[in-house]
Amino acid sequence: MTRQYRVGAVGFAHMHINHLLDRFAELPNVEWVACADTVPAVRSMTDRRTTRAHNLKRAQDVIGIPRVYADYREMLERETLDIVVFCPENDQHPEVAEALAARGVHMVTEKPMAADLPGALRMARAALTHDVKLLVNWPTTWRPAIRMVRKLIEEGAIGEVWEVKWRNGASRGPMTYGPVPLTGPEKASEWWHQSATGGGALLDYCCYGACLARWYVGVPAAAAMALKANFASKYGDADDNAVITVRFPKAMAILEGSWSTAAAGVPTGPIVYGTEGTIVVTSKQLEVYTASKNPGEPDRIVEPDPLPQGRETVAEEFIHHIETGEAMHPTLDIIQNLDVMAILDAGIRSAASGKLEFVNNAARCIGQ
Repeated sequence: MTRQYRVGAVGFAHMHINHLLDRFAELPNVEWVACADTVPAVRSMTDRRTTRAHNLKRAQDVIGIPRVYADYREMLERETLDIVVFCPENDQHPEVAEALAARGVHMVTEKPMAADLPGALRMARAALTHDVKLLVNWPTTWRPAIRMVRKLIEEGAIGEVWEVKWRNGASRGPMTYGPVPLTGPEKASEWWHQSATGGGALLDYCCYGACLARWYVGVPAAAAMALKANFASKYGDADDNAVITVRFPKAMAILEGSWSTAAAGVPTGPIVYGTEGTIVVTSKQLEVYTASKNPGEPDRIVEPDPLPQGRETVAEEFIHHIETGEAMHPTLDIIQNLDVMAILDAGIRSAASGKLEFVNNAARCIGQ
C-alpha cells in the first residue's frame, strides 16, 4: 500500500457498515473525509444500537469521520474522494453506486448487491462505464473454513458437487441484538422489515447460500423455486422466513433464511454433498465424510489454510486490487455477484408466482 486514500461513507441503514469502516480504519494510509446518510422511506423511531442514527454517530465518534452532510450528493460535489463505503437500504444501492461511479469513486458495499437483478445490473454498468472498482462484501468470505471448502472441492475430496445446503437461522432477526431489543413498533420503522426497501430474510440470509452455492458449484444457476412468509414479525410486511431451492445444470442447492429461530440446533453449514463424500462446516471445525468404516463420523477434521497475508480483511483486499490490478476474491467480484443476484431475483419472482422461475444469465446482460 503505497498511497494515501481519501475515504468517505454513504448510507448507514445496514449495521454492517460499522464493521466495514472498522476495517478501513485499521489501515495507516486512510484519511477520513466525510459521510452522509440517505433518506429513509420511513423515519426511524429510535437511535438505539444498530439503527441508522446510531451507526452514523458511531462513524463520527469512533471512526472519527470529521464532516457530516445532510445530502450525499452535496458531499460528492464538495469533497474529493478515492473510496466510499456505502450501506443504505438494498433498494437504494443502485442510485448511490451510479452517483459514486459518475464521480470516479471506487466503491465498497455490503451484501446483497441490490434488492433485485435490474438494480444490480445498474450498479455493474455504472462501475464498468466509469472504470471504477466495485466490491460487494460478504462476511463469509473472511472465514478460512468457507474458503477451504472450495479448495477441497477443487482437490476432488468429495468428487463432483451435486448439492449445497445453507441455513441462516440462529437468530431472531436484525434489531434484536443488544441489552435492550427494539420493540415491535420500533422495528416496523426500520427498513429491514419493509419489503419495498429490500428488507426481509430472503435477501438478508438466503443470499449467503446463493453466494456460496454459485461459488462451490462453479457455474451459473438455471432455475429457482421459493417460498417466503412472515410468521413472527407482523409489525412489518417483509418476510421473516424464506426457502429457495436452486437448480444448476448438474447440481442443486437448498437455501434457508430465518429471523424467528431461537437456536439452530444443528450445523447451519454450508454442507456440500459430492459424489464421493460430504463436507460439513460447523461453528468450530470443518469435517469431511466419505465411505468410512464408521458411518456418521468424519474421516478427517481439516484445519483451514490461513487467509493470505496482507489480504486478510475487506479493506486490505480492496486496496490491493486497486493498486495491483490482481483479481479480488471470487465472491467479491461483480460477475459472481450478478449471478448471485440472479438467483435471489428468481427466488423473489417464484415466491410471488408460486412457480419455478428461470434464472437470468446476468453476466450476458452486460456483455461479459
